Parts: sequence; structure tokens; C-alpha cells
Amino acid sequence: MSGDATLVLAAGKGTRMKSRLPKVLHRLAGKPMLIRVLDSLADAGFPDPVVVVGYGAGQIRQTAGDRCRYVLQEDQGGTGDAARVGVAALDPSVRRVLIVHGDEPMISGDVYRRMLDLQTESRASVVLLTTHAADARGFGRVVRDGGGPSALVQEADLTPEQRSLTEVNLGAYVFDAAFLRGALAGLQPHPPRNELYLTDLVHMAVRQGYGVEAITIPGGMEVMGVNDLIQLEETGRAVYRATNRRLMAEGVTILDSASTFIDEDAVIAPDTVIHPFTIIEGAARIGSGCRIGPNSHITSSSIGDGCTVVASTIRDSTLDHDVVVGPYAHLRPGTRIGPGAHIGTHAEIKSSTFGAGSRMHHFGYVGDAEIGERVNIGAGTVTCNFDGSEKHRTRVGDDAFIGSDTMLRAPLQVGERSYTGAGSVVTHDVAPGERVAGVPARPLPDRDKDREAEQGAS
Repeated sequence: MSGDATLVLAAGKGTRMKSRLPKVLHRLAGKPMLIRVLDSLADAGFPDPVVVVGYGAGQIRQTAGDRCRYVLQEDQGGTGDAARVGVAALDPSVRRVLIVHGDEPMISGDVYRRMLDLQTESRASVVLLTTHAADARGFGRVVRDGGGPSALVQEADLTPEQRSLTEVNLGAYVFDAAFLRGALAGLQPHPPRNELYLTDLVHMAVRQGYGVEAITIPGGMEVMGVNDLIQLEETGRAVYRATNRRLMAEGVTILDSASTFIDEDAVIAPDTVIHPFTIIEGAARIGSGCRIGPNSHITSSSIGDGCTVVASTIRDSTLDHDVVVGPYAHLRPGTRIGPGAHIGTHAEIKSSTFGAGSRMHHFGYVGDAEIGERVNIGAGTVTCNFDGSEKHRTRVGDDAFIGSDTMLRAPLQVGERSYTGAGSVVTHDVAPGERVAGVPARPLPDRDKDREAEQGAS
């Protein structure tokens, strides 16, 4: 938007969080709060906001990357000082400034657009955002005089009469830039910490005869910011509840919403059933007709139609259709499972592909491997892929049979239709159709050829 700019105030430590992690980086339903704020701003048409950082500035930069520009607040002098630092970094041609807080992640881009539209219509010097809440949770109250906002009063400064007010300030503002620059220069510090309060600008605007408007949105505590870990959990619960309700409205069966945690970026097709104690994180994609859970944890993975995942962990992996996983299997990043494959109890797979119809029914480890179609991986099989300094790959051809407790020392090629005996330690390539066994594994006699030779001799 030409002439508009955005500041995100994210310099505070958040002492009430009781954590070394910067407050704005605490994860809310799978995403850092600051990332949620940046997403909403991008939706409102502000893809390049200025973020005022202070405590944990390096961590914030590492998390948000190049999604924004950064300005450092050297001393934590309050929200007014943070805004002053941010405004000083803006182009002088900016006519309006949208100021938001990095710990208020539940405000949508649509609300920000409505605030900007109201400022355009009213030409007010300040537009603020409020809601009504029975539990103000320490938020400042909105004081009105004759209908319009006349002041924002911090919790600690409320009079006994003002404590009954239910309208709270959500900490998002649209300012006329000229008014903002002058008003920030006139802020006075508040004892005992001598901090500058951004909220004082509302009273200053009213006192000087400038227009002040407010948009009041529903939602109460669910749209308020986060001050401590208790509020983080409460707000996260609201996000999960909304996501589950949306998915159920779209045809996904969730047997117990209270024990099911699905990130809002996940996409799940109708007729899939999600069992209790399931966590689905990131941009997971789950097809139709699946059974997920109970006790499953899926992160940023793609799961095709008709799959079953029981009490298992799947991370950054891809399952084709009609795959069965679990219980108690672990698919680590880079795993791709072909259609109709079966990965069973206590199987662990990493950076490997399994072809259509292949089976690993029991415990074992397959890493850095390419498993063909219709392969049987016996119980206790291990691909020995690490030599102490480098990883090596194992390739197993179609229709091979890997006997129980086989050790496959990579790099290794096991041919199509080949067999390994139980307990084998395979250190050399196995030719197609060859049978090997032993420690180290050696070729076994071809019984069919021996029988033919015996018959010929007779």
C-alpha cells in the first residue's frame, strides 16, 4: 500500500513467560507467534514490515529470516521508545503507520485492512483495536468519553471504578504518520522504570483535538495477546479447536477433539478418521479414507488415500496409497513408501524408498536404501549404512527375500529375486536370483541344478 508502513514491536523479553526464549518466538499451535503476526500482515498487504527487536535479536532474525526488516532497540525503554526507534527507520514519505505487537498473533489480516479502511474514511489520527473480555488478564482498559475512546489506561494505573470496564486494548493501531512523529517526541516516562507508553498517544490525540476511532472485534480472550505460558496454552487450545471444527465440517472424522492436535496448515481429505492422542504438525497432507492414530505423530508428511498409521511417528516422509504403518514404527525424513507396502512394529526407516507391495513387518532398521517392489525385509534386518565417517547406500532389487536378522553392509547391491539366509552378514553384492547365507554371507548351492545333476548321473 503506497504511503503506508508497518512496525512490529518485538523487542521485549516477556519476563512473565519465565523463559530464556524471546517471547515472540514461543510457538502457538505449531508456529512462533511472530510468524503468525507476519502472516497476517502479509495477508493485509504488508509483506515487508519493520520489526523492532531487542532481547534475543539474533534468534528472531534466524527465525523470521528475510520476511521483514529489522531495527534494534538498544535499551528496553517501553513500547513508546520501541515505536520511536521503528518510526525513525521509516521513509519520511510514509503517511500512515500500522503498529502491531509480535505477541498478539490472533488478529487477522482482514481486521488490519478494516482498520486502514476506517482511517481512510474518518481521517482520524489514531485508529485502535479493542475487544470485550470478562477476564482482562492484565490488559489496559479503553476509557470512553461521550462514545469515543478518550484514553488507554494500564492495569496498574486503573482507578477502582475503571477496573469494572470490560473493553480492552488489543495493541494494534493505525496512526497518521505526521501526528505519530510529533506525539512520540512528546512522550513522558512513567515511573518507576521510566518507560515510555505507546498507549499515551490516544489521550494526547484527544487532548490536542485530533480524531480517535476504534474498531471493536468479537472474540474476547481468544483474540487477546499472550503474556504468559498459561495464556499461550489457552490461546493454542482455541486455535486447535477451530482447526478441528473446520476439518469436521469438511468431512473429516475426529473422534476426540480435545486430545487431537492438528496444525491449521494441514490438509486432510474427507472420510479420513483421526483417532485420539494424534498430533499432526506442519503442512501435512493426508488423503481420503485413511485411519490415523491413536497415538500417532505426523510432521510435514504426505499420506495417500486409504492409508493406516497406528501409534507411529512419521516425519518429512511420503506414503503412497493403501500403505499400512505401525504400530510403533518410525519413518524419518526422506522416506518414501510405495503403494500397498506394509511397515510394521518397531520398524525404523530413514532416507529410503520402499517399492510397491514391499513388507517390513517387524523390528529392524533401513537407512539410505532403495528397496524394490514386493521385497520381504525379515525381522531384525539392519542396513549398516555408516562406516564411521560417511553414509553409503543399499539397493535391493524387486522380489528379493531378506531373511531375519540379516546385516547388509553398505555400499551394497542385492539383485532381483535373490535370497539371504537368517543371520547373514552380507558384505558383497548379491547377483540376481542368488542365495547367500553365513557370516560373512557366501553363495549357497543351487539345489535345482544339483538335483538335475544327480538325476542325470543316474
